[in-house]
Amino acid sequence: MQIMAYGSWPSPIDAALAAAHDGHPEWVGFVGDETWWTEPRPAEGGRRTLVRRRADGTEESVLPAPWNVRSRVIEYGGQPWAGVLRDGQPLVVFVHFADQRLYVYEPGGEPRPLTPVSPVGGGLRWAEPLVDPERGEVWCVLEEFTGEGPGDLRRVLAAVPLDGSAAEDRGAVRELTDDRRRFVTGPRLSPDGRRAAWLAWDHPCMPWDGTELLLAEVTADGTLGEARTVAGGPRESVAQVEWSADGRLLYASDRTGWWNLYRDGEPLCPREEEFGGPLWKLGQRWFAPQDSGLIAVLHGRGGNALGVLDPETGELVDAVGPWTEFAPALAVHGDRIAAVGAGPYSAYEVVELDARTGRARVVGARHTDPVDSAYYPQPRIRTFTGPGGREVHAHIYPPHHPGRAAPEGELPPYVVWAHGGPTGRAPLVLDLEIAYFTSRGIGVAEVNYGGSTGYGREYRDRLREQWGVVDVEDCAAVALALADEGTADRDRLAIRGGSAGGWTAAASLTRTDVYACGTISYPILDLAGWGSGETHDFESRYLEGLVGPLAEVPERYAERSPSEHADRITAPFLLLQGLDDVICPPVQCERFLDRLRGRRVPHAYLTFEGEGHGFRRADTMVRALEAELSLYAQVFGLSVPEIPKLEVSG
Repeated sequence: MQIMAYGSWPSPIDAALAAAHDGHPEWVGFVGDETWWTEPRPAEGGRRTLVRRRADGTEESVLPAPWNVRSRVIEYGGQPWAGVLRDGQPLVVFVHFADQRLYVYEPGGEPRPLTPVSPVGGGLRWAEPLVDPERGEVWCVLEEFTGEGPGDLRRVLAAVPLDGSAAEDRGAVRELTDDRRRFVTGPRLSPDGRRAAWLAWDHPCMPWDGTELLLAEVTADGTLGEARTVAGGPRESVAQVEWSADGRLLYASDRTGWWNLYRDGEPLCPREEEFGGPLWKLGQRWFAPQDSGLIAVLHGRGGNALGVLDPETGELVDAVGPWTEFAPALAVHGDRIAAVGAGPYSAYEVVELDARTGRARVVGARHTDPVDSAYYPQPRIRTFTGPGGREVHAHIYPPHHPGRAAPEGELPPYVVWAHGGPTGRAPLVLDLEIAYFTSRGIGVAEVNYGGSTGYGREYRDRLREQWGVVDVEDCAAVALALADEGTADRDRLAIRGGSAGGWTAAASLTRTDVYACGTISYPILDLAGWGSGETHDFESRYLEGLVGPLAEVPERYAERSPSEHADRITAPFLLLQGLDDVICPPVQCERFLDRLRGRRVPHAYLTFEGEGHGFRRADTMVRALEAELSLYAQVFGLSVPEIPKLEVSG
């Protein structure tokens, strides 16, 4: 074991390797007996391709570049594809990111457009396609811009002809609902095809605040009757709806304070666990009913497990395997359950569980160790005490290297990671970005601060009107506890975050003296600007729950906004921003830097053309990660000669 200072250990995990393994498979589904899913391609401009697993086990990328299977509905997107067998061959409908049109694809041919292009605002966008060969239609969510502003739009359920007759004719798209509801999810048809169910909600609610489960009859001519509300409300979040094989309505509701499952209004497996989650993307699935009557479920507290629930007995049997986290992307076919799972020592991969035998195996995007796994971090699940004695959940990743140790008595630097959302959570999975730091001797603390999901509604509601307070306090509590117990160097603490996590990082630098530096990525920095027209429609009134109504508490917006208190920042920082970001636009960073001008605070501002909210291109991720490490090296006094030096001005 060689002795070297923390932060200076050599590592085979470089930024290019971390970038190459960023992202994970998503939107798994069945086409006949075959499993299909989408998969990222960071080296191909960050596009997502559609992957097919044939019966012989071989994987095939179905659509070559530049096809990019990704929807922009509500900007975060939604299920972008669906497939069926027609005459024994796959017929797939998908959304192409570049023009947001729906296309139909049959292997051996070229994709053909099904929907037109609109020159108005963000155009026409589609999500959650449901292919109905008998009617010759695709039922889906339509998001249609009616003007140039981010809020000039309408959303409805729509039916698109499969014959391509709407490819140049908006009038050929049949609307199934009116646009009285601001947000809708895709329809779920009962087994006999006579009823449709979907979710809807309106501003100022976010879907984890309150949604309604709507039910309507499907008439003989394929139109929907009058919809009625059967569950949900402004303080009850229904996260997902499906039909059982015998025609009963299944849904996940948090009416008890936990997202639990219900069948025709009756609880199926009441537990203080989550069987649902925050609906950030339309079509996310935490449960999937099987023809046998069993239900595939994701459930847990903090992390989640894949299991099979018998609704008649309440018995719940979990899959056995190394996976401790599953993405909300379940699909079923007969006794087969497809999921996307990961663990502390394996990245997300496509997993198939046989509900009959209980056997689980990897069937796609198999994790292979790109380096010796001895360099992977060794995480610890911890619960800390925050202000007022409240619990704060975190994952601690100490520095770890198979051949290096620090000099006796030296304490390591630590970086606190604040997750995005903020209504979300950091999963306990292998992340080579974390390993990039821990294998060099820099610890990481992922904090699931108050407001995070996975711990019930009460924990989630801690952030209600307290954003910029509770999240900042909880992150600081973890950082200081690590220093007080002798785990971290008090003088070498940093904070980083992206999106809402970027807000928490920036707010932490303006409201506390805990951190020596910070990395702020595509952040919210000015609440009043962001909440009054600078962001997209989906989150345009999110702040009413997180901070309060702007008209009623304008002073709160000013007091908590980092841009209003740039004069308080003394710690060096790195600011990273995609120039195509419509969720947290560059103007937020520019306004913040304008107010910092002349204060001589060391900082760097890196922008990236072609990047939106969250980085997807390999070259961007490499530049960002190396810049972040260089910042820490300069502030903490670390030796990283292999990393380009970040030019810091101020």
